[in-house]
Parts: sequence; structure tokens; C-alpha cells
Amino acid sequence: MDLTALPLDITEWLHPTAWLQLFGTFATIGVLAIIFAETGLLVGCILPGDSLLFTAGILTAVSTVNGQEFQSLSLPWLLVGGPVAAIAGAQLGHFLGARYGRRLFDRPDSRIFKQEWVEKAEHYFNRFGPAKAVVLARFIPIVRTFLNPLAGMLGMDAKKFFIWNAIGGIVWTDALFLLGHFLGSEVPDVEKYILPGVAVILVLSVIPIIREVLKGRKADHGPNKNGPEESRPSLSGDSYR
Repeated sequence: MDLTALPLDITEWLHPTAWLQLFGTFATIGVLAIIFAETGLLVGCILPGDSLLFTAGILTAVSTVNGQEFQSLSLPWLLVGGPVAAIAGAQLGHFLGARYGRRLFDRPDSRIFKQEWVEKAEHYFNRFGPAKAVVLARFIPIVRTFLNPLAGMLGMDAKKFFIWNAIGGIVWTDALFLLGHFLGSEVPDVEKYILPGVAVILVLSVIPIIREVLKGRKADHGPNKNGPEESRPSLSGDSYR
């Protein structure tokens, strides 16, 4: 690992190539470590997510991006290690939320933490219910970091969390790795399409959320709109019910 390559500007930390260049020979391990940190530790919210996985997938097929030489990555190792890191990280987040509760989020806003991020995670947890939220959150930057400890704090059953966590972790990581690998193998000068590719991924990840919101609005205007609502967890409540 070349410490002289460490980004000095915090905005550069969001660029996946800076991290991959930093890790050098240990790039595969570095990618897995970032996946674990982004899904398991609150400070992981500043780390690259979708863009890193997509770029790592590309580097399983090519070794040069924008004129820079990178260590080639192993697709089989990423396909196996990526989900394991994502699942383990989320389980740690769930455990920390269950263990420390509100104290985990009881901190002032800073450059790497804002209360509004917790509120956004809570919104998706309440809106879609625990199971859907755990899966969908994988595709939403920042939310995927905070929703896991939030689920633990709100008392989501550990076994149920693990099942949906595993589904979301496998789909999220392997889909992006495979997409990057396919484009790296088939598209000439693929480095030109990294940023547009990430943008497309973000748009596609939002589609299921938009569908759920529209379905929710339709249900709100249905015949039972004045009926009793299902109890949902919130930061003002003590546990998942």
C-alpha cells in the first residue's frame, strides 16, 4: 500500500480510482474492506460504494483506467468475498444498533455525520417495512450505512434481518461486479463510461423505490385510507413491533 497516494482532499475519497490506486497489490482486499466498513461502520458513509464496485468489476477485465495502471482484480474472489463483506458489515451494524441503541446516533453533525442521514434511513424503514428496506437500502448511498444499525436499534429480529441482508448483499455486490466485468470485457475504452455507468446504476436503483412510493400513495387514497394503520417503527418508539 502506497501511503503517499492517500487522497488529501476529502472529496477525493469518494472517487474509487483513488482508493484502488492506494491499495495497489492489495486492491481486492481493500475493496472488500471498504464494502465491510461502508455497510457496518457509521464512518463508512463517506466511502465510495456503487462506483467502487462497478470500477472494481471493470478492473477484472482491464488494467488501465484513464491512463493509470491498476492491479488487476480477481472476479471469482470479488464475487465470493464481496457478498461476505457486505453481509458481515451489515450484521455488525445491526448488532451495534441493538447493543447501543440511541447512543449510537446521539452525536452532533459533522463532516462525516449528519442527523438527517439517520432520518432518511428511518424514512425508508418506515415507508417500505423492515424486509424491503433492508434490501432496497443496499442501492441507496448513505442510507445503506445507517439503516442497518437503525434496524438493530428498532428491534428487527436478527434472523429475519440476516435473511434479507444476505439477499440484498449478494444482489448488490455481484450485480455491480458482473456489470463492470461485462463492460470492461466488451466495450472499448470503457474508462470513458465509468461515471455515466454509475449514473445509470443510481437511476435504476431508484426505480423500485419510486414504484413503492407510487403504490403507497395509491393505497393512501384507497377505500381504507381512514382505517387503522399498521404500526411502524420510528426513532420516537422503543422497538420494532
